Parts: sequence; C-alpha cells; structure tokens
Amino acid sequence: MPRTCCIINCTSRENDSRVKSTGNAFGFYRIPAWKRNSPSHVSEVTKRRRMAWIAAIRRPNITFENTPPHMLVCSKHFHNGKPAYEMLECDPDWAPSLKLGHTEVKASTTARFDRLKQRSKSKQPRKGPRSSGAETAHAGEIHPAPVTTETTAESQPQQINPKHEDEDLQECKMCSQRLQEIAHLQEENLVLKKELSKKKLDMEFLKDENSKVKFYTGLPSFALLMGVLQQISPSLPDTDRKISQFQMLLLTLMRLRLNLPIAHIAHLFDISRTTTSTVFNITVNVLYAHLSPLVHWPGRHCIQASMPHQYVEMFGDRVTVIIDCFELFIERAQNLRAMAETYSTYKSRHTMKYLIGITPQGTISFISKGWGGRTSDKRIAETSGFLHKLSPGDIVLADRGFDIRESVALMGATLKIPAFTRGRSQLQAKDVEDTRKLAHVRIHVERVIGCLRSKYTILNDTIRLGFVVPCEGENMTLLDKIVAVSCALTNMCPSVVVKQASDE
Repeated sequence: MPRTCCIINCTSRENDSRVKSTGNAFGFYRIPAWKRNSPSHVSEVTKRRRMAWIAAIRRPNITFENTPPHMLVCSKHFHNGKPAYEMLECDPDWAPSLKLGHTEVKASTTARFDRLKQRSKSKQPRKGPRSSGAETAHAGEIHPAPVTTETTAESQPQQINPKHEDEDLQECKMCSQRLQEIAHLQEENLVLKKELSKKKLDMEFLKDENSKVKFYTGLPSFALLMGVLQQISPSLPDTDRKISQFQMLLLTLMRLRLNLPIAHIAHLFDISRTTTSTVFNITVNVLYAHLSPLVHWPGRHCIQASMPHQYVEMFGDRVTVIIDCFELFIERAQNLRAMAETYSTYKSRHTMKYLIGITPQGTISFISKGWGGRTSDKRIAETSGFLHKLSPGDIVLADRGFDIRESVALMGATLKIPAFTRGRSQLQAKDVEDTRKLAHVRIHVERVIGCLRSKYTILNDTIRLGFVVPCEGENMTLLDKIVAVSCALTNMCPSVVVKQASDE
C-alpha cells in the first residue's frame, strides 16, 4: 500500500509522478516518539515535540497515546523538506508548520533561526591570518583589515536590522524567565509529590510505623501485616485494578477495625462505592480461606505445656476450653419467621449469636457459625460441632446457661458451671468456694470477647441484613466469615490472659 500524507487537504502519495518529477529528495516521516525512559531533559523535549506534531496535524483519530503507524507527514510541510534534529527546538522544522490545512497553528519562519545561526557564528573565534591581523591591530599596529563578502554578510544583520536584535534580546529575557519559572515549578512539584505520598494509603504510609499499623489494622507490627499479604496475595485478583493488593488488604482491615462507612473508605482510596464493597467482599472471602485454620483446637499436650498456674491450682492440668456466647446486633428482617428466630429476649434486640471457646492461655480455639438470637446456649453447644472437639478427660468451664452436662459426659469430658441453689435458700460453703474459683478464671473468656469486639469494631455496629444471608453456594454467611477472620487476626496479637515478657 503506497504511503500517503496525513495532513489535512494534502494529496501527496509515494507513487505520485508530480512528486518524482521535482528531482528533490521527497520523504514521509513518522510522528516522533516520546522517549520517556531517556534522561529527563531528553524526555521533556521529545514529549513536547510529539505534542507539537499532534497539534499541527489536527486529526481527531490521532492523540498523544494513539498514533497509527500509517499516519505520516510528507516533506511539503517543512522548510528544508525534512524534520530538524529533535533537540534543536528553536528550528522552524522541529514540527511541521507549512500547508497544514487549518489556521490553528501558525506557519513558522526561518528569519529568526537564520539570525540566531549568524550571531552564533560571529561569536566564534576566527582562526588563521584573519585572527592574527585582528590581534596585531589590537596591539597598536595599523594594518588594513581585509574586507570579505563573508564578513560583510555577517555584520549586515546587526547594522541594518537593530529592530530584530531588540526582539531577539527580549525573547532571550523571556526564555530566561520561563526557565526560572519551570525550575521553580519542578521544585514545587517534587515537594507536593512528597507530601502527597505521605497521605496516600499505600505501603509507604505504614512502613516502619507500627503505631499506625496497630491503629488502622489491629495487627501489632508492619512485618506481620506483610506476612498476611504474602499469604493471601496468590488468591487476590491481579493488580490491574485501580488499587493494589496491599490496598485491598488495608481497605478490608480498616473496615473491620474502624467500622468506617463504605462512602468514607471510597473517598480515602479514590474509588467508587461499588468497587469498595466488591473489594471488601472478595478480600474477606480470601482472608477466611487462608486464616480460618488459625482458629484451631490444640492437642492436650500443647495446652498442658503452657498451662497458667492458676488453672493448675484450681482444676488440675485437664482444663481444655472455656466457652461462652456473644451476640451481634442485626437489622430487623422483613420475614416474620426470620424476625422471630433472631429476636433475643436477653438483649431485647434482633441479634446473631456465636459460641466461642478459648484455651486457658487466652487463644480462641473454637468459633461457631451464627445462630438467631432466640436460640439457647445449650442448643448451640450441642449442634454447632463443639462437642466433637472434646476428648476423654477434658474439663470444660462454662456459665450457668450451658446445661449440657450429660452431652459433655457422653464425650468422656467433665463440665464445670456455677452451682444452682435448686430451691435452697443459700449455697453450701463448698459450692460457694467452687463458684468463686470458677468465676475467677471464667472471666477470661469475657475478656477475650471484649478484646475481639474492641479490636474490630465492626462487630459492635448493627449489621446489615445482606451480611446474614448465606453466600452463594455455601452454608455460611458473610458475617460468619467476618467473625472467623476477626478471631484469627486476634489470635495473631498478644494474649490478654498470659502477660508477655515485655509487659512484665
């Protein structure tokens, strides 16, 4: 296919006989590329040149990002028949300017560029006999200076056209002012970029700032946060989205930790509300798949190896788990049956109830799925799979609402709950002492629940009904996964029961 010129109203073609008959070198030239990977001054000049060419061509299908390879410019649109060197920005042929087919870009002239070349040539030191004669005259000897056509030609523009000299001098002053302004703007741009990077919610925002990590994510250190990211990154979508994988994790943890509204998080990360909700749901599912194994039931030998001495003194070394239930407020359902099943007479609100079990060391070892607030603690304990975790000889500590002594006994384990008066006016002294000992250690499960809810405050808010609807193709709700992820993340933090060495 013969090459053609893309300038408006230009009919030049490669096989045009009128072009060949001129006998001059005639060519077609591509739109120059932006050398973005070159040094900064080369990158800036080539970028401006590309923009100048596109402005001169003025075609809607040619943009800075899209220049079809068949769009060429012929020699007719340059003074010398071809483009100038890319770094010679003052050359009139730096961009096409002749016969452009429109008046938006004015045609350049060669007069100023010619004067610039003549002036630079006159400033160069003269060599040979001419320069030695000038030096002798300067020393005081009188010699007739040879007058040549070249010398006269060089001196004529300065003598005959003082107006042009004044224009060029004014232009040089303006160029100097522009360069100073450009340098000032570049420096200001660097400062603003540095300030913006401090506010952008990315990896640099939290790096080496463990206090920020703890505030925004609940995790104790940046290294632990990066460990979580490394674990889940293969399952997260590719980074062709508007936010990175790190920001997807940070967004989700900030939502769990601070319970920020979706609209506010969307503004912080400069994305839409729909994208924010989608990212949150995807990341919660990925976190649940990777972190739920952290809520595991340890072997008895593991528990006994680090059993706190207060448990050993009161119950021996066979205490395996302390259980309790906690409730999360939810919106009232429209369905009458769902409304009745989720109403809690204890809270006088519509709730979802979860059974939680912790080890004597304070780590969460069991978390059930959500049940309606109307469901009793006993039923949840018997049908949630908790009993299948027990082994013969285990001791389970619980509150009075867990009347599951027979069910626990069937597993070969022992249940210890506070004593009932059972019609008596008061408890016996032994029952009072046992109840006091049990309450002294059972309080730890309430401390863990309080830590869980204070660390991830989304659990303290009224949960939307969309979170308590089973996920597609699963028998779990998004709220179940959020609770499980929150428990796993809490297990990654220091225990509230056993003091760390740094705290002592």
